[in-house]
This record gives sequence, C-alpha cells and structure tokens, in this order.
Amino acid sequence: MKIVVVGYDQMFSNLVLGVLASGHKVVGVFRHEKVVYNPFLLFFKDIFAPSKDYSFIKSLNLNEIDARSVNSKQFKKELLKLEPDLIIVGSWSEKFKKPIIDLPKIGTINCHPSILPKYRGPNPYIRVIMNGEKETGITFHLMDENLDTGPILMQKKLEILQGFDGDTGGTLKNKCCNLAKPAVCELLQSMDNEIIIPIAQNPKEATYYPQISEKDILLDFRKSSVELDRKLRALSPFQPAYLPHGKTFLKVKSHKIFENKTKFTTPGTIVRKEKNNILVVTGDNKLIALKGLQVFGPLGFLTTPLYVKMFVKIGDICR
Repeated sequence: MKIVVVGYDQMFSNLVLGVLASGHKVVGVFRHEKVVYNPFLLFFKDIFAPSKDYSFIKSLNLNEIDARSVNSKQFKKELLKLEPDLIIVGSWSEKFKKPIIDLPKIGTINCHPSILPKYRGPNPYIRVIMNGEKETGITFHLMDENLDTGPILMQKKLEILQGFDGDTGGTLKNKCCNLAKPAVCELLQSMDNEIIIPIAQNPKEATYYPQISEKDILLDFRKSSVELDRKLRALSPFQPAYLPHGKTFLKVKSHKIFENKTKFTTPGTIVRKEKNNILVVTGDNKLIALKGLQVFGPLGFLTTPLYVKMFVKIGDICR
C-alpha cells in the first residue's frame, strides 16, 4: 500500500517507522510545522534551527508535502498526485474535512493515545493520570468529521504506573508513542492478510476532555496528597503547576509527600519555608514539599528568594 503520514513529534516518527517496518511505502509526509509557521520563516528555521521532525524526514529521505493545511487545495492536489491507499494521522491540531478524509482509496486512520471512546480530546496523557486511571493505551480508528469518534480498528493497552515515582505525562506519552510503532505495523500486516471489521464506538461510554485550563494547573490543598501528586505528575513536563499565595502565583518545579508531624492541620497551611521551597498541609493531613518555586513573571527567577523571605509566613494559608 501507498501511505501518507501526517503528524508531529514522537507519534509521527513512530508511525512512519512502523509503516516502513510493515513493508508498505511512505509516499508522503506532512509535518505540523508547515501549518504553524510562515513559509518564509520556516525556510530559515529549517536551515539554522531544524526541528526533530525535519531532521527525521531528511534522514529517511522522505517525500515532504508542501502545503499550509490538511484541508487546503494544495494538500488535496498533492494527494491526488500521490494516490495514497491510506492516510495515517498521529498528533494533529486541525480538524480534517470530509473531502480529505475520503480521498485515500481505503481511508484515513487516526492513532489516538487513549482507549476510545474514553478520553477523547487533546490531552489524554494528562487526564488519565489526573483521574487516577490504572491503564491507558492507543486506538487506531477510521476518521470521520468529528473528533475521535470514528469506528475502531485496533486497540493496544498499557499500564499506568502509580504513586510518587509513577508515570508523568511525559513518560506516558513516550510509552504510547513507542507502542504505536509495532502496533501500526501489526495493523497494516493484518489488513494485508484478513478483513478487519471496524467497530462503532459506544457513545454512552464516551468521555471528552478539553484543553488544560487555569483550574487544572492551580494546586487546591483541600485535595488529598494523592490527588495533588497525580496533578503534578500529570502536568510534568508539559505545563508547570502553580501554588496560589495571596495574589501571587508560584511555579512548582518538583514535589514530595511526607507524613504530617506538625501541629498544623488546616489544608493549605504553610508549615515551613526555605529559600524557594515550602512545606504545605494537604487535605488528607499530610505534607507536600513544593520545591524549586519561582514567582510567575519574567523576573521570577531573581525575585523568588526575596519574595519567600519577606512575604511567605509560617501559618499562611494558600487559597
């Protein structure tokens, strides 16, 4: 089969490698930088600061499609020339329109990093950890005009490691992307040898989570130490969590959980401070050490030690 791969970052590269390992031909690739950068700026970026995706494409001498959107006339024109049997998508910000979805001879397949129909949406790596799920995985499904709703072709599950040393959003992304390489190879080889019947998703089981919001990145110390740990691990390394202190927000670099042996029991109470580290009571009467704090703002790295020394007091309650 002739296949076009659309995507970016680890999922994109692993899908390309999986397609090649299956014995099929990658006739074209389309990277996300073509959408987000002005062509003039991207030309110089590719010369002086090439991305991993660009370097990967060049290392394999892949045919790169030149267009500004998957829904553009230029992209459609390139597809008509290439006559692909399949488009395979791995990580993308645009919603594909029906003329593009229907253009390949067989169809357009998306690799979504969750076990659909649960965790539709843009941030499943973060959401599954925040919600304390014990497993996740990837789903290959036929694309339709909605997001992550098409019939399922294949699913692969993996365990989410729990606890303080458990998975972060970053490690979970690595696991899902690495799983995509052998999985897409298996899927394509199965399509060669047998008839795969797509299975419709059950809308009653579906869940959808939008982009991360301000509420998701603020620490609420009324929550248990387990919930706070999950939030901090889930956001790492994509997005820092923030400690609210009065009208100031302090970015958190790392954390650790301890038993509470102090006299303080009210959630959110600061029981100890040291340079850019503080110790706070959690909702289940444990302590969370928040380390490497930095005041939000361009000069935060300079002002944080002074702010903690002058304005953070033992007994303050973070709301």
